[in-house]
Amino acid sequence: MVPPHTHRLARYPAWLTRWVGYRAAPPPKKPEYIIWLWSWIGAFCGISVIQAVFGQAKYFIDRDVPLMVASYGATAVLIYGAIDAPLAQPRAVFGGHFIGGLIGVCITKLFHRLPTEARFDELAWLAASLSCATSIVAMQMTGTTHPPAGATALLPAINADIRNIGWYYLPVILLSSALVVVVALITNNIQRRYPSFWFHPAVTIPAPVSPDLGGPETVSAGTTKAESHENLPKASIVGTSAV
Repeated sequence: MVPPHTHRLARYPAWLTRWVGYRAAPPPKKPEYIIWLWSWIGAFCGISVIQAVFGQAKYFIDRDVPLMVASYGATAVLIYGAIDAPLAQPRAVFGGHFIGGLIGVCITKLFHRLPTEARFDELAWLAASLSCATSIVAMQMTGTTHPPAGATALLPAINADIRNIGWYYLPVILLSSALVVVVALITNNIQRRYPSFWFHPAVTIPAPVSPDLGGPETVSAGTTKAESHENLPKASIVGTSAV
């Protein structure tokens, strides 16, 4: 008999490991009002912390860092309001934003080598489009897809304040990601659980196709709902590991 797998975090106190998303057993589903409450609190705190850091710290004010990178408003929707989604996990937040920011700065700087600023302004749409499209593919290749990072990629091309800080955009992105994730680890783990995983999901389960779309999950005539469920993949138990 193969001994049951024991997660490496199980040896530590539960009051400590809960703040990094580990649970010995899957947490029960919370009432919707609890989800709404903590989504609001998390988003308010996360956005406020970013603005407090970049708007009040003299270090960032002296370097003309914008009050906030706008794409983190969309990130807040995911990591505070849709905390179980794969796109909301820390790997996607850090990796997606950094890749998007890196590609956006690189492509924008290449276009800035055009002879005049007026010519750059004429082709800024092309730089933005290339940045967004390229970052999507890069995120797919690295398993870091995070929808708000598409905006992070195009901002250097269309936003003068972001463009002016140049390569300094990248540490700003990393710090912003760290701030929103730290707030999520606190607010999401009081009555909920975040993250579902840090690097790799415990089980990958494809989303079923709606019967209305004629997918393979369509229940054929004469087949009961219970029988159709028996034909679904057996990987229906998501592990309790968060790392």
